[in-house]
Order: sequence, then C-alpha cells, then structure tokens
Amino acid sequence: MYFAGVDVGSGRTKMVVCDEKGNIIAKVMKKTHANFQKLVNEILEQALSQNGIKREDIKYIVSTGLGRYSVPYRDFQVTELTAGGFAAKNLFPDTKCVLDIGAQSTRAYKVDERGIVRHFKVNDKCAAGSGSFIVKAAKYLEIKLEDVGRLSLYSQDPVPISSICAVLAESEIINHITEGKKIEDIIRGIHDSLADRAIALLKSVGIEEEITFIGGVAVQDGMVASLQEKLGKKINVPDEPEYTVAYGAALLAKRRFSKLVGAVS
Repeated sequence: MYFAGVDVGSGRTKMVVCDEKGNIIAKVMKKTHANFQKLVNEILEQALSQNGIKREDIKYIVSTGLGRYSVPYRDFQVTELTAGGFAAKNLFPDTKCVLDIGAQSTRAYKVDERGIVRHFKVNDKCAAGSGSFIVKAAKYLEIKLEDVGRLSLYSQDPVPISSICAVLAESEIINHITEGKKIEDIIRGIHDSLADRAIALLKSVGIEEEITFIGGVAVQDGMVASLQEKLGKKINVPDEPEYTVAYGAALLAKRRFSKLVGAVS
C-alpha cells in the first residue's frame, strides 16, 4: 500500500508517495501554473510512472498548499503548517521550531512532541522576505538560480540590503551592481537580509534549542550558513527540503488511513 501527499505551492507543486513504513517511493515537482486541476493530474501521472506504482495501490491522498482544494482526487486536506510540522518532527524528532521559506511566504512556528503546531507567525507577504526575491535578484545579477547558494559561501565582504520593500531592495541591488560590488557579496547580503527577517519571525514565536529549516530556499547553502551564523548554532535541514511539506502530507495520509481502517475493523 502507498500513500501520497500533494503540495500545491505558489512557486512549485510537489507530490511525494511513501510506503507503509514512510519510505519515499516516488516524488515529482513541477512549476505551478494557473490550471491547478490539469497540473495536479499531470503530477499524479508522473508519480505513478515511477517504480511501477498503480493508482489503486495509493490508498489515501492528502493535499496541502494554497491550491489544496483544487486537488480533485484528494481524500483530505491540511494546511502547510500542519504538514510541515509533522514531517519535521518525523525527520528530526527533537525539533521544537520550524522555519519554512518558500516562494511567496516565510513561516516560523513551534511544534509540540507530536509535531502539532502550537504557535506560528507568517511574514507580511512582501516579496523581499521570501524566495521570489532571490529569483528576481538572480535575474538582475545574470546568474543561474541554482548557483546562488554556492556563490554566497565565497563572500568576503557581504553587502547589506537594508530595504524592507521588494521594489526598493531591487533598486538597491541594481545600485550595488553599478558600483561594482562583487556578485557573491551581494548574494550574501540578500541571504543575510532574509535571515534577519526569518529570525525576527522565530523570535516572535519563541526560539527553541532545535530548529528545522524547510522549503525551497533551504536548498541554498549560503542561506543555511547565514541563518546558522546569526543564530549561533547548527540547524536541521532535510536532504530535499523542498519536498518536506508534501512528505508530511503523505505521512499524514498514512496515519489517517490507518486510523480509518482501525475504526472500521
């Protein structure tokens, strides 16, 4: 038997299929577009094409993300916080706080011993506090998005990005480019700016000893380094942090199916 989680995010839509032991059997990621139903049908077909999975073998599907209600084949839906907290606790049992930075939002929240969210804070939806800002910056700097995290680690003199508005911050970046600042220093300045905002959210919910960092921005080594430097401690990062919320949804699907079967029997 298999169980699936679908995370319809603002930037990317992900699906994770796991088995009865919680092992990931299949995973798919596609760029999110306006036709949610076509998108989620495509992503299901791609997941089924991996490892010979049959549709009838997927016993339960949980959707999450901004488009979670647009998944026609879902059995249940949960919020991103619920899925992310549950996955973080399963991956790192001592997790007390979760930081999730995605394309359009940054979330900080506390979880209890079961992975249930007890307190959370979300950014003000400004692009300067989320992953989309990094995407725009990479375009201005004429570098590939996948190179951003690595280049940030080579910075020797980070350039501060002080603007809290995305439009003003972009102008600030352009000015730094004109002044001849090094690309790696500008990138590290962007990571430092994002880290400052993320830590402010963490402080508002109460920073605990063990923090788990998830979401698409967590794949960038420079962002992880900036957070750890400012926090003064190591943080947990899953191997594929961009799939964490979808994985949490799959684990919740497995748990919910087990409860339903137990109730019937």
